[in-house]
Amino acid sequence: MASSNIPETITLPWASDFHCHLRQGAMMDTVTPMVEQGGVRTVLAMPNLTPPLTKTHMAVEYGQKLQKLAPNVHFILTLYLNPDLTPEEIKKAAEASITAVKVYPSGVTTNSDWGVLDFKIYYPTFAAMQEHNMVLCLHGECPSDADKGICILNAEERFLATLRELHEAFPKLRIVLEHATTKAAVDCVKSLGDTVACTITAHHLFITVDDWAGQPHHFCKPVAKFPTDRDALQQVVKSGHPRFFLGSDSAPHPRQAKQGEKPAAGVFTTPVLVPLVATLFEKLSCLDKLEGFISTNGRAFYQLPSLGPEDGSITLTRSAGWSVPASYEVQDSANTSDKPDTVVPFMANSKLTWSL
Repeated sequence: MASSNIPETITLPWASDFHCHLRQGAMMDTVTPMVEQGGVRTVLAMPNLTPPLTKTHMAVEYGQKLQKLAPNVHFILTLYLNPDLTPEEIKKAAEASITAVKVYPSGVTTNSDWGVLDFKIYYPTFAAMQEHNMVLCLHGECPSDADKGICILNAEERFLATLRELHEAFPKLRIVLEHATTKAAVDCVKSLGDTVACTITAHHLFITVDDWAGQPHHFCKPVAKFPTDRDALQQVVKSGHPRFFLGSDSAPHPRQAKQGEKPAAGVFTTPVLVPLVATLFEKLSCLDKLEGFISTNGRAFYQLPSLGPEDGSITLTRSAGWSVPASYEVQDSANTSDKPDTVVPFMANSKLTWSL
């Protein structure tokens, strides 16, 4: 889209974010109401809480808490894959309208200590998910293992063989490779059938390894990779491929957790999500693909109804003077100190060309 053809406003359906961490306690109370602020009214909420959401009733109760904090948002609920997630529990979850099961390989990210070491022991669970038309969401990394030559820079690419095996074993099971960061992942998903899709975050469309090395607020898992990998992510969203769509992986942590001796993994984008994506899509000259990426593609894969005029809309305004806030205060009534916790967003203090 040539610059002379860029409109001053763009009106779109509310966005859908198919991967978001809304946390617990004071952080949940703070960030959940920000979902709409970022232009989103459908959210797939991650289950890696403490303890993780391993039972149907736990996910339902969590959804009720989220709904009270953001009544206008449709929350898609998930369960955390674990040995207690039997085919019987999958049936119960499907009957309770739980849509997806999330897989965390053990130790690869925040609260993944209960994660998977051997996928084949879960094949009966995957078969039940296929039967009940649920979605398998994969954190696509192998655990780091120096003896096997696996580290955070190649963990995603080494995982892709597992993705292929799962798709071959369960061809009718809808699978989402989440937060892809590599050209290898993009090529792999494109090569597989229509039941395999991929989410891409806003921040991975912007950054490479140089942007998070030494910058804790850009550090997440999986880490951003090389310029050629970022280029591949940008090119696939620019193409409008229908099986690639927005999953922010927005993952807030208090400032001190991000700036400590061992920074927590996670980038926070929730309150500025759609303006971030729109700013990048303008740079890529593909604003005409924005609606598909933030709404249509993901809703089709998750078999959600299309949004019509009766569902409302968002309007983006082109404004070179709008800046991402430096931080957001965590609303914690239990914190009696003079310095409240804050959470720092991605691209804090940076100017964006679009705002809501």
